[in-house]
Amino acid sequence: MPSDVPATMRHVGTTGAGKPDVMAVVEGATPRPGSGEVLIKVHTAGVNRPDVLQRQGGYPPPAGASPILGLEVAGTIVATGDDAAPWRVGDEVCALVAGGGYAEYCVAPAAQCLPVPKGMTVADAAALPETFFTVWTNVFQRGRLGHGETFLVHGGTSGIGTTAIQLAHAFGARVLTTAGSDEKCAFCEKIGADKAINYRTTDFAEAVKELTGGKGVDVILDMVGGPYLERNVRSLAVEGRLVQIAFLQGSKVENLDFMPVMLKRLTLTGSTLRPRSVAQKAVIARELREKVWPLLEAGTVRPVIHKTFPLTEVAEAHRLMESSKHIGKIMLAVA
Repeated sequence: MPSDVPATMRHVGTTGAGKPDVMAVVEGATPRPGSGEVLIKVHTAGVNRPDVLQRQGGYPPPAGASPILGLEVAGTIVATGDDAAPWRVGDEVCALVAGGGYAEYCVAPAAQCLPVPKGMTVADAAALPETFFTVWTNVFQRGRLGHGETFLVHGGTSGIGTTAIQLAHAFGARVLTTAGSDEKCAFCEKIGADKAINYRTTDFAEAVKELTGGKGVDVILDMVGGPYLERNVRSLAVEGRLVQIAFLQGSKVENLDFMPVMLKRLTLTGSTLRPRSVAQKAVIARELREKVWPLLEAGTVRPVIHKTFPLTEVAEAHRLMESSKHIGKIMLAVA
């Protein structure tokens, strides 16, 4: 390790599973990069729903991952292990990690690092990895969303939602979304949604039927589950694809009629990102660099950041996440 990298660092620790107050900034050993890894001096880290689930005890890190919360960071590489090319000490990167982001230093697989897009700050780049990796692999790889198709994303003002709206719009899809207030709906339409549906006042399935002339949508990205599942199936067009990435309202439903799956030749799929191999995530990273980074550098697509908290106010950041009052990403300033 370089001599200017301290042996210890500040990071967010927990006293056990529970409410946000179980988190506090503590001192611990600075991690060391292994083969194929880099050590990043973290400037900013992202706060994501899986972090909340892990804090609550419902989403343990995969084997070998850091137990420290945090799935995305941006900063400067200060050390490299063997086989970490093309990265070098001094490079500014953002990275998807399986844990360890809420810290002054974080180890990341070299293959899961991407350069800070030209014209973007390091702080803004920290908002990219988790949502852009997730949206790309689920909407475009699994969902196969194509130019001219109609796309529905639930939770349009979440980090995932704001990313999905912008990317789907940029690649030529017609974009529908749901959100929980008229203010949030207006924001969704401002960033690229053709129509945002207030799910508190309107049945989204009925709205989709009307907006598509009864045809339905080609792809749905859903993180709600529960009562949305039946309406999602009903809202899909022939050959439609439902991609499930979370179950905020439960993964089990009763009386779901699967006949439309057969009659409309639907595809029901889903995925989790965190447990996937470095090699699999590397493929996503390469496609993002080739197809999405030019959009970021042109300003066509931008991360939406609601608020940035200092690391010491991590509990407040989690409370805001749980309130769902935010629009876009919640971040932690570490440096």
